[in-house]
Amino acid sequence: MRPSRRHPLLVPALLCALAVLAARPTDAAEKKAPADGGTDAGISAQVARLYEDAAVATQQYETGRLEAEAQRAKAQRLEALLDRERRDISVLHEDLGRIARAQYRNGGDLPLTAQIILAGSPDQLMRGQQVFSQTNLAVNNAIEKSRRAEAKLAADEAEAATAWQSLEKRNVELADLKTGIEQKLEEARSQLQGQADASVAAGSCRGAVRLDQPAIQVTSPWVTPVETYELSAGFGSGGSRWANRHTGQDFAVPIGTPVRSVGAGRVVTVSCGGAFGIEIVIEHAGGYYTQYAHLAAVTVDQGDQVAAGQWIGQSGTTGNSTGPHLHFEVRVTPELGSGVDPVPWLAARGVPLG
Repeated sequence: MRPSRRHPLLVPALLCALAVLAARPTDAAEKKAPADGGTDAGISAQVARLYEDAAVATQQYETGRLEAEAQRAKAQRLEALLDRERRDISVLHEDLGRIARAQYRNGGDLPLTAQIILAGSPDQLMRGQQVFSQTNLAVNNAIEKSRRAEAKLAADEAEAATAWQSLEKRNVELADLKTGIEQKLEEARSQLQGQADASVAAGSCRGAVRLDQPAIQVTSPWVTPVETYELSAGFGSGGSRWANRHTGQDFAVPIGTPVRSVGAGRVVTVSCGGAFGIEIVIEHAGGYYTQYAHLAAVTVDQGDQVAAGQWIGQSGTTGNSTGPHLHFEVRVTPELGSGVDPVPWLAARGVPLG
């Protein structure tokens, strides 16, 4: 598996599931609804609430992450300031040592009486006293400067320690929040997939769950089928999982990821049984068809017209699937067996994968 383009998609994925609340089950589902009210719609509402909670938590997490980055930058600036102050204090201490040694050499250690006795003349005594006074002044100034620097260093060290403690606390809070988000999403995805598996087992699709998706922002006539992904099994791959060679390109994505139509077209098939689980086939201009398989939910019905980039479903792991992913095919007919390699086909339309 090799990484491909990555974009922040968590919030769009959450928004995609929120609209499950608005889903209307098919007539068949309504007829099968138990008397206790445990309908598919009730499960959908629960999933929607979980995704909504996770969306709020995600916004809090992002805000906290930015605050933590700012706090870390502040703490690092304080550490750099402390290093500079420590070097300055070291220089001040060296200056004090030089001044003290100079004072000693110039007789600064002798009592005034001894200096008067040893002085050769009044002028010599006065010069000695002047040098002594200047040296004392320099020493006093240097000591005071050193004391101020050390006091500032102590205050800045306390501020830096507080900054790092605050950052550590924030990181713990973020870790707890992130864990909560992951738990909520895992529960929501499990319920969404369970609902999809029930549809596949019954051989009857629930019908389209109309999503209140954001305005389509794509400016190209062709797009990737999912925004964030890792490429897994490619076209023509061999292995025990398939009776023949792999007929499409797999995109490893979490359950519930919005799946997009790669281009404008018409939905010709929505089905829920067989090896592909829940799948959609779309007809495009030029005689090509695209297939989106192993879905957990669909947002379109057969006969719908779709635009490039429009959400048509949510990824899952229904059918003959070893884990959450989107199986994507490009065909020259609506049926299996007429596939072409999707990677060069998309690249030829200005959509490179990788």
